[in-house]
Amino acid sequence: MPSFTATRAAVLAMLVGVAVVARGAQEPLGPRQQQLREIYKELVEINTTHSVGDTHAAAEAMAARLRGAGFPSDDIHTFMPEPRKGNLVAHLHGNGKRKPILLLAHLDVVEARREDWSVDPFTLLEQDGYFYGRGSGDDKAMAAIFISNLIRYRAEGYLPDRDIIVALTSDEETGGGMGLPWLLANHRDLIDAELALNEGGGGAYRDGKNLYNAVQASEKIYYDYRLEVHNKGGHSSLPVRDNAINRLAQGLGRLGAYDFPVHLDEVNRAYFQRMAGMMDGQVAADMRELARPNPDPAAIARLAAANPNYNARLRTTCVVTMLEAGHAPNALPQLARAIVNCRVMPGETEEGLRATLAKVLDDGEISIAPTDFEYMPSPASPLTPEVMGAIEKVSGEMWPGLPILPIMSTGATDSRYLRNTGIAAYGTSGMFYDIDDNRAHGRDERIRVSSLYDGQEFLYRLVKRLAGGGPHGKPGKQSVSRN
Repeated sequence: MPSFTATRAAVLAMLVGVAVVARGAQEPLGPRQQQLREIYKELVEINTTHSVGDTHAAAEAMAARLRGAGFPSDDIHTFMPEPRKGNLVAHLHGNGKRKPILLLAHLDVVEARREDWSVDPFTLLEQDGYFYGRGSGDDKAMAAIFISNLIRYRAEGYLPDRDIIVALTSDEETGGGMGLPWLLANHRDLIDAELALNEGGGGAYRDGKNLYNAVQASEKIYYDYRLEVHNKGGHSSLPVRDNAINRLAQGLGRLGAYDFPVHLDEVNRAYFQRMAGMMDGQVAADMRELARPNPDPAAIARLAAANPNYNARLRTTCVVTMLEAGHAPNALPQLARAIVNCRVMPGETEEGLRATLAKVLDDGEISIAPTDFEYMPSPASPLTPEVMGAIEKVSGEMWPGLPILPIMSTGATDSRYLRNTGIAAYGTSGMFYDIDDNRAHGRDERIRVSSLYDGQEFLYRLVKRLAGGGPHGKPGKQSVSRN
């Protein structure tokens, strides 16, 4: 009969074995992955919200990482244009044969209250195959990868044909202007480049299977209007037809029923053309129709009705988002006001947009005034063979056969500032997100653990291919997700 000690040892060994099976087979992290994880953890755990956070602390922490890796002080620049607002610019010098490439990521994150989350948003948690934390995806993963890879390039003695510039900025989430716009206005020489890589792209998966790898090459313009109707008002017991609320509501009803004209550029035509290969039936046929010079209006109508995402890629949209009216329950309203949010297709003008609104509202008593946001046209970045070919090559090495999908963001990124200064910007990361569970800006933000390390390797290879110079070399063995 076995002894108690032997029996206990056997039970413990069994439990350890069960635990290993439960975790699943997982390769240990290589030194580069471990370094990335440490940088990533440090960034996520620095609170960089607008209300109480400090992006300058995050910028200084990343500067310390670079100095510790041997980067000269002259190649590392930190700026604090306002208290708690910081930016970092770092250079890896090339041989100067070509204009630099800029790697852009933002350090600030949206607000996250502990009581709203099931975990601490400012403690990096690795659990069930995911990293949890505010900014774990948007956008500290990319920031950490750029810093880690820059250190790797230097350690390898890599001499590119162009300088590689990393810029980590503040205020992307709030539009406060102390991040990339401030750098462009005050230190353009430090970040001037031929092209840039930024957020906005990345891959999508469903039920564990990768669907496509997206490249953001354009984005809509964000613009708000304030609509108002003024009236002399009066006693509610003596109603009149000229009621401020009624007039505004009728105009908004006409706006709600209106479809802006279809405006398809190179990026959106390519999007629908490539998406058609991933769909079937009528949807696929309608997407292929959109790639034609004069698509059938019926195909456009079906796609717009099938999915708000498709409709948003076809045309400008304007939707009422806020209402305010009246001053007393027993008085006719003297003022009715609405905020209408427009997401405008690249290439369309503010004057044309306002004229269309006036025509659709069809009431001269409804005033139309922009809010204090600047109208910033955002031209598309060209889908050049150099850039798209490099992305297709690296993506094909890591995920053979996976489609590359050009996209237009229906939201906004800092790439619009770059495009307006002549720097072609592309959103691509090699990190994949659940297409049915996007938690960016939301509760319990997370990304797959494998996505972080896949993004590290994808961006390492892509930047070397775009920067040229010296042998490409063989990237170190990585754990690459191919499902």
